[in-house]
Amino acid sequence: MTRLTAEFWVQAYLARLRLQEIPAFVVAHGDDTAGAVLVKLNTLDGQARAFQRSFDLMSGARIWATLAEGEERAVDEAVARQRSFDPDLWVIEVEDRAGRHLLDEPGLAD
Repeated sequence: MTRLTAEFWVQAYLARLRLQEIPAFVVAHGDDTAGAVLVKLNTLDGQARAFQRSFDLMSGARIWATLAEGEERAVDEAVARQRSFDPDLWVIEVEDRAGRHLLDEPGLAD
């Protein structure tokens, strides 16, 4: 299977979220072709979680691993640290009180 460019993956993800009426915003535009993607889930109650793509060590499958979770401010600080290491990083913020992010749907870990 051909790897998708970061730009294409981000646009496809945002489209899936829109179809479920889940607000999401690109808060940092990374490199269009090779940038990594980080997703911050804001549950609008002062809490948040940040996810990054990783590999499951047992199966080798791509997964979304939790980078940080807890108070939104602490998660924002973790995201800022990642951005300082990787200026090509995309950051998408998803806002959903129910905690939906759709990252567990088929095709989104590819």
